[in-house]
Amino acid sequence: MREARFIKQNTDKWQTIEQTPTTDPDQLTERFIELTDDLAYARTFYPNARVTQYLNELTGRVHRGLMQSKRSDVNRFVHFWQYELPLLFRQTHPLLAVAAGIFLLAGLLGWVSAAHDDTFIRLILGDGYVNMTLENIKKGNPLGVYGESDQGEMFFQITLNNIYVAFRTFIFGLLASFGTVAMLFYNGVMLGAFQEFFHERGLLLESILKIWIHGTLEISAIVIAGSAGLTVGNSLLFPGTYSRLVSFKRGMKQGIKIAVGLIPIFVTAGFLESFVTRLTLPPVVSIGIIGLSAAFIGWYFIVYPIILNRRLQP
Repeated sequence: MREARFIKQNTDKWQTIEQTPTTDPDQLTERFIELTDDLAYARTFYPNARVTQYLNELTGRVHRGLMQSKRSDVNRFVHFWQYELPLLFRQTHPLLAVAAGIFLLAGLLGWVSAAHDDTFIRLILGDGYVNMTLENIKKGNPLGVYGESDQGEMFFQITLNNIYVAFRTFIFGLLASFGTVAMLFYNGVMLGAFQEFFHERGLLLESILKIWIHGTLEISAIVIAGSAGLTVGNSLLFPGTYSRLVSFKRGMKQGIKIAVGLIPIFVTAGFLESFVTRLTLPPVVSIGIIGLSAAFIGWYFIVYPIILNRRLQP
């Protein structure tokens, strides 16, 4: 990019930073990150230009202000969940829509494939699981698998596995987004085939009221992890005004924050699957848990970020 174009694209931002000083640590942090990215780009492509010297001085002023406004660790923790993470989610909403679309399409494909090919469900879920579930159906307890393990051990194993699946979905974004797309597609197909397996045997509603007690949080978090992976992949594919390395660093940082933000969701889903899903609950209770989980996901990851972003706009 030519120096003149680089300056033209960023002049308004730099002038705003220079002409509207702030002592708010959040704004200072955001400004410092943006300026260091711009400075790194300028040092790479215009090392001896006046704009590089200007950015160096401006970044230094913002850094000094940031050092004077350091917040306590507790406040920083609260700020991360209350502001930083939701605003980051708002930026990734388009990619979240893409991830959800891929997952839903794959789920539909899995459902249709299982409905038209008796061997497909065994290919996806494995003979061992299918045979065990068929045996449980004969015993009148089709979802008995959730009550066969020790609760504490099950919670630990499930939580770690869910975090592993989400991390893998995120980190596969390094394969230029294709790895993340593949992970979303595979998990979607598996879920669709799984639900068709119960639908074919007249157990769809029972499976939904049981499985989605924990599945609402678990599946939602995997899709959101997919948006984190796509963020990383797109930072490599579409660096924009930044160098590919700078863009990749930004994408990785954003993706890691999203992945970290999902850990409490997976812990909660693991708890529900280990201690609640195994219980025989009245349908109204199951629906209530599923509804509350869906409402939380919709609010914190979609609605609240939009509201917060509008509130902070000048």
